[in-house]
Amino acid sequence: MSTTSSDPLAALGALPGVGDAVDSVRKAVDRVYGHRVMRRRSNEVTAEAALRGARGSAALSGADWNLEEVRRRTDFSGDSEARTVGAALRLTAEAGQLLSIWRQSPLRVLARLHLVAAGGVTPDDTVGRPRLAGERVDEPLLEAPLPSATEVSGRLEGLSQLIITGSAAPALVMAAVVHGELLALRPFGSHNGLVARTAERVVLIGSGLDPKSICPAEVGHAEQGRAAYVAAFEGYLSGAPEGMAAWIAHCGRSVELGVRESTAVCEALQRGAA
Repeated sequence: MSTTSSDPLAALGALPGVGDAVDSVRKAVDRVYGHRVMRRRSNEVTAEAALRGARGSAALSGADWNLEEVRRRTDFSGDSEARTVGAALRLTAEAGQLLSIWRQSPLRVLARLHLVAAGGVTPDDTVGRPRLAGERVDEPLLEAPLPSATEVSGRLEGLSQLIITGSAAPALVMAAVVHGELLALRPFGSHNGLVARTAERVVLIGSGLDPKSICPAEVGHAEQGRAAYVAAFEGYLSGAPEGMAAWIAHCGRSVELGVRESTAVCEALQRGAA
């Protein structure tokens, strides 16, 4: 990745195609925030976006449930798919509560997110902390090489400093990098995909791009499909400029598809159908 010393993300925003993706996302977000329903019923749109985002994130982690099943179910303690959906719902509910801590101590937030995700599992000393040397990772849907615990520790610290220091790069770029880096590192023993997508949501909310959390990128990631998600992620892993640009553009398209979903929710509320 080509960077500058003062702002490591600045160069990413200048990659071919990234500026177009950023502009397209901003216009899409502005349109849904300008919808007349948002003036009176934004809380309902936020709640529905959270539900649909959780469903999408769970689908990418192997639990591809119908939205109405997610809405109807109250017990998520059964099989592994139910636990995955439950973890995604808990994480989505938690995301907006951690913004002030994220800006000061992102590693604390990531630990908290893993603890929340693993809430239905018997706690042990691996929950809520990065993995140590020799500890296994249960992330069957991601087959990329696993970095060592030492590399994980160093890169997590670097990511943390990047978040704390801040960047002039657009919110989409920061969100994509946080998401991609956490997928690459898989720092926890489980639930890394869910945590990475939640961290992307936290960045989008906290940056001010999506302050009401009504543009669920998770919906778009799921809609584009796991094969496209993995292919775009491989671009991030390559570190090549065109690969990084493709990953950022993929994340941008995911946000736009989340906007489309919430626009449909707004339209349904306006018609009195939801």
